[in-house]
Amino acid sequence: MSLYPPPQDIQTTVYARLPDHLRRNARSAWADASRDGVKLDGFLEGPSFDRADNLYIVDIPFGRVLRLSADAEGTDGGDWTVVAEYDGEPNGLKIRNDGEIFIADYANGIMHLDPKTGAVTPYIARARMESFKGCNDLVFARDGTMYFTDQGLTGMHDPTERVYRRNTDGRLECMIDTIPSPNGLVPNLDESLLYIAVTRANQVWRMPLPREGGTFKVGIFVQLSGGYSGPDGMALDAAGNLAVCHASNGCVWIFSDRGEPLYRVNSCEGLTTTNCAYGGPDGKSLFITESDSNTILRAELPVAGKTMYSHMD
Repeated sequence: MSLYPPPQDIQTTVYARLPDHLRRNARSAWADASRDGVKLDGFLEGPSFDRADNLYIVDIPFGRVLRLSADAEGTDGGDWTVVAEYDGEPNGLKIRNDGEIFIADYANGIMHLDPKTGAVTPYIARARMESFKGCNDLVFARDGTMYFTDQGLTGMHDPTERVYRRNTDGRLECMIDTIPSPNGLVPNLDESLLYIAVTRANQVWRMPLPREGGTFKVGIFVQLSGGYSGPDGMALDAAGNLAVCHASNGCVWIFSDRGEPLYRVNSCEGLTTTNCAYGGPDGKSLFITESDSNTILRAELPVAGKTMYSHMD
């Protein structure tokens, strides 16, 4: 039984497809481990807009960072650029408000990308002496504080994964180490709490961010259901509503800041809707990676996205 009215359905269109000349149809170490060795064309994730409205996207199995130009709608090629290709598994990407680009790499930790040269270099490779299990996603606060998830293969059987905060003075802090599969994350509007997608529990958690520091009163914001996966990447709009990609149900849920389901954005392609970012001329377009078909979907929403600090405030 639901305590809320059914959410309004919103449909998507295909914004762009990975062009044929960039499709690999090949095996990789990541695909061998996570997709039973099938050949993949790619697996797109981590959308993030730069200040020129170009869309950056990562390709996990083949260690690529791709850039889709701002005028690419309706095209199948010519507007895609391979910015970097390296020995890694880039899972998430965010652009800090000074334009610097960072990657959550499942194999290597947190990396820095120079888009001019394509150089990808280590930024945070360890927590003290310990290597990460598998970094998944990252996000920045207004002041440049970085939050990121270390997911690995944890789940309900092993709720031992972590959310980290890298403070602007360089201090690395483990905020929590008892999460079963932390994935996407985003602060609320006033940055008083952090939303965390907990994939294998099919939940979104809320973590207060008190000024005095520390971790307390962590709880469940919304409980999802169904599918063989769970919530993945997330984004926030200017009203504080939370967009939650469900990585096996082919949709993005939009919840109010009270956890009420407002909209269900339906994929017009596959079911693996992994991550999203707001963009477009008025900021009201939601761009979604559908990773099985390697397409970027687009939906029009009534509220503009809250800038994820990829543009200067």
